Amino acid sequence: MSLSAVSQVELLNQNLADLPNDLNVSFEFFPPSTDKMYETLWSSIERLQGLNPKFVSVTYGANASTRDRTHKVIQEIINKTSLTPVPHLTCIDVERAELLEIVNQYWDMGIRHILALRGDVPEGKVKPDLYAEDLVAFLRAVHDFEITVAAYPEVHPEAKSAQSDLIALKRKVDAGASQAITQFFFDVDAYLRFRDRCATVGIEAEIIPGILPVTNYQTLLKFAGPQNVKVPHWLDKRFEGLDNDPATRQLLGASIAIDMIRLLRKEGVKDFHFYTLNRSELTYALCHTLGIRESLTKV
Repeated sequence: MSLSAVSQVELLNQNLADLPNDLNVSFEFFPPSTDKMYETLWSSIERLQGLNPKFVSVTYGANASTRDRTHKVIQEIINKTSLTPVPHLTCIDVERAELLEIVNQYWDMGIRHILALRGDVPEGKVKPDLYAEDLVAFLRAVHDFEITVAAYPEVHPEAKSAQSDLIALKRKVDAGASQAITQFFFDVDAYLRFRDRCATVGIEAEIIPGILPVTNYQTLLKFAGPQNVKVPHWLDKRFEGLDNDPATRQLLGASIAIDMIRLLRKEGVKDFHFYTLNRSELTYALCHTLGIRESLTKV
């Protein structure tokens, strides 16, 4: 192991010294498009399910084929595991009658928790017919779902202003959402300021931070740009020169994520949502290091 890797291990141990063992986690997966990706997904689900997450969410695409794959993954999670699946549901480019059919299908499958999103606007379409707040109200009117929505500490990329984005979140909560999961971020202060601003406008729903463990800086930049996520300069410096050193990148990514979680826990945050990208290795290692282990969750 290189000196750089050794220093990262030492940093991990230092960061964990004052971290309480009372964290709750959830994981996000996306529906696979190939047989190989399907195998990777299920390898990850099987690896992570022993950590007893509060739930696992499955993303939902804008086209029919992706939607069908989401439904398939949700059904298989129900059939093959003891996990609580939470399907993402979008309201872009879909009629209310179709939404009703999907929602009733989920209810009949035993789904009681949905992550409600507007979804990406199709190219050439100027204004959506429905927004996330409309979907939340629709879900509330149909069945007694628990509803989670999205939140953006660094502002939604299409929002006119930070204030208008905050008002949009309040409308979703007022419509019936009980919690929100944030877009991933690296500026802990930005999350804390956002949480404070939520409180000032009367948003009482829990704001769960979304954590993206980083192992490839260039891939991160591709994700971050379109989502208006600010990548701090210090992150660039930390990954500099590690293009051909995946082991050190893994340790560095773990160190960054654990440092963020440690700071957030000191501010009272107990629940964390991991964007796994269908890979279990780093997320499992993070949870294990944080004290979330299979042997401790089995009764």
